[in-house]
Amino acid sequence: MKVAGLFAGIGGLERGLAAAGHETTLLCEIWEPARAVLATRMPDVPCERDVSGLVALPKEVELLVGGFPCQDLSQAGLTRGIGGARSGLVGEVFRLLDRRRVPWVVLENVSFLLQLDKGRAMRVLAEAFEERAYRWAYRVVNSLSFLPQRRERVLFVATTTDVDPACVIVADEAEPRLTPTDLDAHAHGFYWTEGIRGLGWAPDAIPTLKNGSTLGIASPPAILLPSGKVITPDIRDAERFQGFPENWTKPAEQVGRASLRWSLVGNAVSVPVARWLGGRLSKPSSYDISRDGELSPDGRWPKAARFDGDRRHAVSINTYPQWKARPTLISFLRHDGKLLSARATRGFLSRTERAALRFADGFQDRVRGHLCRMEELESANDIELSVAAE
Repeated sequence: MKVAGLFAGIGGLERGLAAAGHETTLLCEIWEPARAVLATRMPDVPCERDVSGLVALPKEVELLVGGFPCQDLSQAGLTRGIGGARSGLVGEVFRLLDRRRVPWVVLENVSFLLQLDKGRAMRVLAEAFEERAYRWAYRVVNSLSFLPQRRERVLFVATTTDVDPACVIVADEAEPRLTPTDLDAHAHGFYWTEGIRGLGWAPDAIPTLKNGSTLGIASPPAILLPSGKVITPDIRDAERFQGFPENWTKPAEQVGRASLRWSLVGNAVSVPVARWLGGRLSKPSSYDISRDGELSPDGRWPKAARFDGDRRHAVSINTYPQWKARPTLISFLRHDGKLLSARATRGFLSRTERAALRFADGFQDRVRGHLCRMEELESANDIELSVAAE
């Protein structure tokens, strides 16, 4: 299909769809660092700056996709809801659909969308598509299906065609082969900025890459190695954790700080997820209606649901459409990470010691060991600097 990509970011959805045979003919992205990436990586595709200035979609577009801004919808954000100044931009999608009902639409967003305002944001989306005579289905998909990153995102598929969208998004299910916690055998990802109410723990994987800050404040996860060292991954490996080639976001450095690359990667759609979806859009499977169930009467949305043109149904399915073989986390890393500083480690340990959380046996001891080594290293460096100054 011919694709228009709104809120394109660095092109994760579009790159994955292209790998499945679809062709992007229009992009729209307003943030300059992301535009710099698109201009370098997809130079032949026109890129509009502001979706609100887009009068109509080109006639050849058959598939409209967009990871609309999630800052107002994410749990870490201000949770203003779907009417927020940024996430409210999804309304531009419906403005364009009112000009021409594109046969297929795919939207992507954070899984917290299902809970926000007791499900109001999701209800607004569903009703807007139903009013326009679209059938829809959505599902929370975990990038861990394809890559060593635990990342859950909602994929919402809507269509006016005779194809059931459930045959695209809720037809595939695989049994995940999750790695148990074993500090001696595997590397483990966690967020060193947490420690009181959560940890973002991931055995032999990293937790969700975050978008950091548009001001350029990076927020990489930490990785505890079996050796006891704690590192943060290199940005080139972070790109690979999202399915991009390393240095995909390098062009962003032409217009902003290098650290902005973390925001670009954290905001992106995982490429192999988009590739799987693109394959199912090209070749839908079959949906087993025995998966249908009743939606919760209190308005809460399940991790998967569908609208068949008449009724809404909860769908019983996990978050893993496939399970791809992958190297261990240690083998996946191609570049030396950065040792977590003594200051950052000390702050993290202080939070864990005040928390009521339960941690893996030996985890805090290993982090304390890393802290001791970092304090010794930094002390030795201070002595060397002092001697050099004399």
